[in-house]
Amino acid sequence: MSRTRKITTDDILDAAERVVARLGAAALSIDAVAQEAGVSKSRVVYDHKSKSGLLEALIERQIGREQERQEAAIKAAADTPHPELFGRIAGAARTLNEVDKAVAMAVCASMSGEQKVQEQIRDWVEADLKAMADGPRPKAALMAYLALGGFCNTEFFSFYRWGEAEKQEILEGIRKIYISFPED
Repeated sequence: MSRTRKITTDDILDAAERVVARLGAAALSIDAVAQEAGVSKSRVVYDHKSKSGLLEALIERQIGREQERQEAAIKAAADTPHPELFGRIAGAARTLNEVDKAVAMAVCASMSGEQKVQEQIRDWVEADLKAMADGPRPKAALMAYLALGGFCNTEFFSFYRWGEAEKQEILEGIRKIYISFPED
């Protein structure tokens, strides 16, 4: 007799990521996630209460992953002029996978109507802005951070696909913004 596989919250979120990556943010539903995970709709509702709750959990998970990557990159950038900024720049050099892009699209699609999602993203941006302000040369860091944000959004939303050489050149230009920006 085979043992029934225990489904975890992570399994459900993995299924939600697959749904969003394969079908897009608009296709995210309790039914689609339940089918993808091979569980009942009531199991997904039990864990996440609603589509909004599922989306919040998905975004919270992605933010957590991104923060872990960011912390490692900041630690690796300890010997740079502004580790918080230069760590984020180094992190932007990685190639995004389809899940990262799909979750970014889900965030974008839900921003207008989901207060909790807006708060999650606002808190993340506020923490980044504080990190820029608390380091050396805060005005220069802010300008470089804003340029990095534009670059990252272009990547996340697939508005343009940069070649690897172009990408590295752009990131080096963002570093130069920090180094050369007048701090008066």
